[in-house]
Amino acid sequence: MTAVYLSLGSNIGDRKDYLSRALQALDNLQQTQVCQVSSFYETAAWGKTDQDDFLNVCCRIETDLKPQELLSYCQKIEKELNRVRHEHWGPRTIDIDILLYGQQTINDDNLKVPHPYMTERAFVLVPLLEIASQLTLPSGELLREKLALLETADVIKL
Repeated sequence: MTAVYLSLGSNIGDRKDYLSRALQALDNLQQTQVCQVSSFYETAAWGKTDQDDFLNVCCRIETDLKPQELLSYCQKIEKELNRVRHEHWGPRTIDIDILLYGQQTINDDNLKVPHPYMTERAFVLVPLLEIASQLTLPSGELLREKLALLETADVIKL
């Protein structure tokens, strides 16, 4: 099995319920188990900032699914939880991003791993490092060193 790290976020409706339901759906996937889940964090929107605050969480799963299969399942879970893609970085009931897939680097049209913005987002790195404080990028760079360069005051642990 491969260790995979995911970031989940929600800023519409019952955010905690959407996140909990997404985590349960991930745990129910074939050949997959949710092994660790961070605390919930409330954060201001990133990218498109004129929207409600997000609730974010990171998790580590162990899976035998291939990266594209996992991406497909994540998108299916998003759709089942009423995710509608109106605008880039817009409001959403649920967002599931694949951050790291083992130590692989993936550069497909529809999947980039490591996630291309993860090192710029404290709302990703804070919960991620809560569950994996020594985590590195495939290049060997420590993620905690990337976090040290970011403002974290608006990432509020609930």
